[in-house]
Amino acid sequence: MYSKILILHFPPEVAQKAVVCHLTRKFDLLFNILGARVSNRKDGYMVLEISGTRDSFKQGVRFLKDQGVRVSSAEQEIWRDTEKCTHCGACTAVCPSGALFIKRPEMEVVYDKDKCTVCELCIVTCPTRAMGLYSKKNTEDMMQ
Repeated sequence: MYSKILILHFPPEVAQKAVVCHLTRKFDLLFNILGARVSNRKDGYMVLEISGTRDSFKQGVRFLKDQGVRVSSAEQEIWRDTEKCTHCGACTAVCPSGALFIKRPEMEVVYDKDKCTVCELCIVTCPTRAMGLYSKKNTEDMMQ
């Protein structure tokens, strides 16, 4: 059994279609939704853990791309620059997984990397650009 976490970005014209359901019906893939924000006439994203055979996985990803879904791997992670962060809390309002939250009574923004689904909403929301996206390989290099 092959399993991988993927981030799907849906353009507005695809967001109203049930393309993810076809992963099970057409390709015998199992999926677990880890995070999502999808609505009609707006772009959206979905973070999925997809499991099945390698061949089915490849066919399913090809199908998603053919439908206009942008597929990226979760081989990246979100990092927070604590020196840039002003603890305004803007990121906490958009974080669907609760990875970013305000610690009370200190009123400090806390980032729990283990809860992060790499939806990238915090990156575009942060007014000070304290949130960033790094590949895990580069992050491992930075930590050494």
